[in-house]
Amino acid sequence: MVERRFVDDLEASAEQADQINRINEEEGVRWLYSFLSADKRKTYCLYEAPFADAIRRAAERAGLPADSIVEVTGVVLPDGSRARIPEEVAAD
Repeated sequence: MVERRFVDDLEASAEQADQINRINEEEGVRWLYSFLSADKRKTYCLYEAPFADAIRRAAERAGLPADSIVEVTGVVLPDGSRARIPEEVAAD
């Protein structure tokens, strides 16, 4: 999971997303999805990657911040139960 903080409101385009996805592919990283904060200045992005440095390299190449990268291995569901994130989805 990557937390990104932006100075200005985030305005993403399909062209920008395509460029980011190409860079990610070259680094062995897959962007699964992102949550955008209400003020459009923070995102929380779930990735799958072989290791955190691959995410950092891809972010640097794409000109994106990567303020915090946290490995996630499971989820807590609203009923209190826990589930593991499948290996192919877990991000380092």
